[in-house]
Amino acid sequence: MILNFKGPDEGLNASVYAELRKRIVTGFISPDHELSTRGLAGELGVSQTPVRDALSRLSAEGAVSIRSKRRVRVPEMTSERFDDLLRCRLLLEPEAAALAVPHLKPEDVRQLREINTALEEAIKTGDAAAYMQANYDFHFALYRAQPQKTLTQLIETLWLQFGPYMRVLYGRVSNTNLNVSHEAAIKAIEALDADALRAAIASDIADGMGLLGQRDLASTMPR
Repeated sequence: MILNFKGPDEGLNASVYAELRKRIVTGFISPDHELSTRGLAGELGVSQTPVRDALSRLSAEGAVSIRSKRRVRVPEMTSERFDDLLRCRLLLEPEAAALAVPHLKPEDVRQLREINTALEEAIKTGDAAAYMQANYDFHFALYRAQPQKTLTQLIETLWLQFGPYMRVLYGRVSNTNLNVSHEAAIKAIEALDADALRAAIASDIADGMGLLGQRDLASTMPR
């Protein structure tokens, strides 16, 4: 059956796409993992057709690579690809957060604090799935608050390509505090300080998974 899909009823194809997209963006599927259309269809309780359609959409977004009908992979992460994705995230995400400031209400701040509490608990317990979900929820609660929908869509595409490797990194540094910038972000929102929020999100990206990823990939390169 299709799990954890909370969107509107947009038809079977959209539901399958949303589920696979969620699995990739939260790192449920790892880099260089080969996907089976037949296996996914059986797992989700659907025919192979909506799965193929979903994978085609995800391929267009750079989330998977289709080599043949039976060979679909999540691309491996390289230093060059990682740096490219990180650069794009740093260009788009701090700006989206800053644009959200005038649109965030007190209840939004309460929601961000609740998400951040869940994220901290996930780090304490080493729950990678909960961490990935909470981190995603925190960032997109910000980005979706601003009115530039194309900007949010572009960021979502970046997360589709970044998410699988982010999950790998979390598994290697599960005792590290990875949300030190989130509290600064919340304080910036409360102060209506768009520049401070922009800086907090940039720091979260560059000094969190960004720095860890650069170190990890550098350590695996041949000398």
